Amino acid sequence: MAVAALLGWQRGESRAFGRAVKLLQRLEEQCRDLRLSSSPPSLRDLLPRTAELLREVAQAQRAAGGGGPEGPGGAVDFLAVYLANLEAKGRQVVALLPPRGRKTAADELFREGSRLRRQLAKLALIFSHMHEELSALFPGGKYCGNTYQLTKIPAHTFWRKHCGARCVLPWAEFEALLCICHPVEPGSTALALRSTIDLTCSGHVSIFEFDVFTRLFQPWPTLLKNWQLLAVNHPGYMAFLTYDEVRARLQACRDKPGSYLYPDGKNHNPDLTELYQMETYQRIHVSEEQLQLYWAMDSTFELCKICAESNKDVKIEPCGHLLCGRCLAAWQQSDSQTCPFCRCEIKGQEAVSIHQSQGRPEDTSAAAEDSGDSSDGEDGEEELEQGATSAPPLPPRLDLFPRNPSSKCQLKVVSQALV
Repeated sequence: MAVAALLGWQRGESRAFGRAVKLLQRLEEQCRDLRLSSSPPSLRDLLPRTAELLREVAQAQRAAGGGGPEGPGGAVDFLAVYLANLEAKGRQVVALLPPRGRKTAADELFREGSRLRRQLAKLALIFSHMHEELSALFPGGKYCGNTYQLTKIPAHTFWRKHCGARCVLPWAEFEALLCICHPVEPGSTALALRSTIDLTCSGHVSIFEFDVFTRLFQPWPTLLKNWQLLAVNHPGYMAFLTYDEVRARLQACRDKPGSYLYPDGKNHNPDLTELYQMETYQRIHVSEEQLQLYWAMDSTFELCKICAESNKDVKIEPCGHLLCGRCLAAWQQSDSQTCPFCRCEIKGQEAVSIHQSQGRPEDTSAAAEDSGDSSDGEDGEEELEQGATSAPPLPPRLDLFPRNPSSKCQLKVVSQALV
């Protein structure tokens, strides 16, 4: 019975993938009309990329035999929600597009700024979010939602504590969990919050969508307050405009240097000074044993292990590796968006300041690095769950002679989020 049920589920999933890919191909054909060309995100670009990614996911799922038994909110549940939502949004696009062969110039859809054109632009934005979500949770077609690392540590801790290994859950359940830390006012505020977090408009919240939201409206202690001031009340978020519409609206200000107009047509600049406050510094302590290891290598903890010239002043998120800002900038300018040490995706960065403090503070934490690892993993004490396995870290450069530590004293790293 169990084998028969599994085979039946696999056949059903395979048919769902097939329907989704065929729908995307049909939409791609209907979107070839040059009059539908628009600024990014463009359905003409998104549809074939999404279809190809779905093929990769389907192939990986078949190779894994459906992934085997798993708890709620895993790959199976996510794909069920995703494919149903993709079909629903695809049919909305079909309803807007004219039948093939029809080229009536007076069609409302082809008029910039028309009601139907704006609806199509919104659906294109949703398709863009859906593509990014699937790419993040199924890189190369393989599921990683149970090990996905949220960028901000408090957000990651919250999700794993209350949601476990799940990567998706219904909005009502998520809202109840969020209220544990951040109470949400019922009514219009709750509806506005849902429209902000639920990027794909599926009625569910994925770990990817929560990651995007917490990155946008950090820091965590004032998460919803930041959201209300920056999204709900800020005029820059109060109107939906495409890039082309924004450019057309700003044409009137070309001959007025210094003028500014918010998308809602007002020039009122809201007061955001209450959001500007120094965040509590995060402290990372390094043990005497680890310092001895650096000294034995004729190096120091605070020295950047890539250039061996400047001190570390940036922490990469979410992996937590430290290096100097110049090395990070040069690394990213080379079109690399992964950590130079562990190859984890770079989703953000924090400015850090490393200084020496005599004696050991009372609130000492665990070791910052394994004594046998010289890969600069100073964030080990934060007990982060790492995502996919990564390439071995780059070794420290020892061809340059770094300065010796002036005294054997405890090092302390303090960081402040860049907002």
